[in-house]
Amino acid sequence: MTSAYRDLERHFRRLGLLGEAAGMLQWDMAAVMPSGGAAIRGEQLAELRLVTHEMLTDARISDLLDRAEQDEVARLDDWERANLREMRRAWRHASVLPGDLVAAQSRSVSECEMLWRSARAANDYAGLKPRLRHVLDLVVEGAQIKAAAFGLDPYDALLDEYEPGASAAGITEVFDQLASFLPGMIAEIIDRQARGPAIIPISGPFPADRQRALAESLMRAVGFDFAHGRLDTSHHPFCGGVPEDVRITTRWDERDFTRGLMGVLHETGHAMYERGLPAARRLQPAGAARGMTLHESQSLLVEMQASRSREFVSFLAPRAAAAFGGSGTAWEIDNMHRIYTRVSRGLIRVDADEATYPCHVILRFRLERALIAGDMSLDDLPAAWNDGMRELVGVVPPDDRDGCLQDIHWPGGAWGYFPTYTLGALAAAQFFETAVAASPEIPAALARGDFAPLMAWVRPNVHAKASSDSTDAIVAAATGKPLGVDAFRRHLERRYLAA
Repeated sequence: MTSAYRDLERHFRRLGLLGEAAGMLQWDMAAVMPSGGAAIRGEQLAELRLVTHEMLTDARISDLLDRAEQDEVARLDDWERANLREMRRAWRHASVLPGDLVAAQSRSVSECEMLWRSARAANDYAGLKPRLRHVLDLVVEGAQIKAAAFGLDPYDALLDEYEPGASAAGITEVFDQLASFLPGMIAEIIDRQARGPAIIPISGPFPADRQRALAESLMRAVGFDFAHGRLDTSHHPFCGGVPEDVRITTRWDERDFTRGLMGVLHETGHAMYERGLPAARRLQPAGAARGMTLHESQSLLVEMQASRSREFVSFLAPRAAAAFGGSGTAWEIDNMHRIYTRVSRGLIRVDADEATYPCHVILRFRLERALIAGDMSLDDLPAAWNDGMRELVGVVPPDDRDGCLQDIHWPGGAWGYFPTYTLGALAAAQFFETAVAASPEIPAALARGDFAPLMAWVRPNVHAKASSDSTDAIVAAATGKPLGVDAFRRHLERRYLAA
């Protein structure tokens, strides 16, 4: 008799390949596709997603899962049991949704993403709103179906897609802990920096080709392998592709090279996680990234914990000066470090410092919960956004371009994603603190532009775990503690408030 589990492995390998093909089409659409290709690309993606949905929800898969769980689980090793669990989870999420809804969601998201590009540039929220409403309606429809099937709140059903097992109640508890000390700490940091040496502006312009060359050299320092990936330009930075062919995108500002550079390092952290996933488990659910909390922890580990450290800035500063022909005190390490650790009440999430960033995330978490629950309409979003920015960050956007239009996530259908950014920041602080305690040579290595000691700790403790266990279990095994706010608080105190 054939093994039900082995049949499932073969089936999920095919599903994985088709899903990765869709991901490459998605990258192409965001990075290089001409605008005239949008309509047919939307149809291609919708058809691929419908095909994979039909394959996953085939009645035969349910039977194979039942047989494997009942008759074979005792003969499986730990990885295989984890894989079977993740197969069941994927089937469970897919099986409750009708195929026509999956296809409709895909088409709507493709259309809305393309429109968002022009709407944001034109500050045209009114023009985007009908398409965004269609996306939201379809997201809510799917969330309500899953909520009824899983016995969850609709928002929790969406969260589970990005962070398995997460709940709004648990996230609220963590965010409340952050809110108990962050406002006061932010005010103290800003006051302290205002009384310290002023930042000396670095004058441009900074040609995009030189920014790119510098960015690629830093990617290599982190460990990025250009035989298995590339760097491109898009409207919104992201990391896509597959572990053997990781695609990073960023956007360049010729008036300020510092933002694009850190954006690249952020996405390189994502890429290193993908490249570090266990090759022997490729194309199986347990071999994939655990969830977006761990994914974001790896991008923030590289960008915030390591690359904004004084040690790494001492490596970066002279290389940036050489890249752009800069000289003088503005290009010195002290000033560059002040630039990269400046805390300010800014409008844009992706440009926010690590102290104020959680405030941007808390705002989005509150707003998307209200929109999913029907407690707020899209008509009210711009005003609610501005009120929340005033309350949480202390600034008010002058327009929707720098307000509720700034992120691609909601037009792209990613409702429930935002909380993982801050959960990832907490995990990054916890990982870095533990890694340095275990390998004290890490800071000195960063001063040489050498990420190898940091990666040597991260690979077995995070990357190699893939989806073999829960996020909480992986964090606890690596650091000896459950995910919490304490390490993040200590990190901010050390970096910004130490004497």
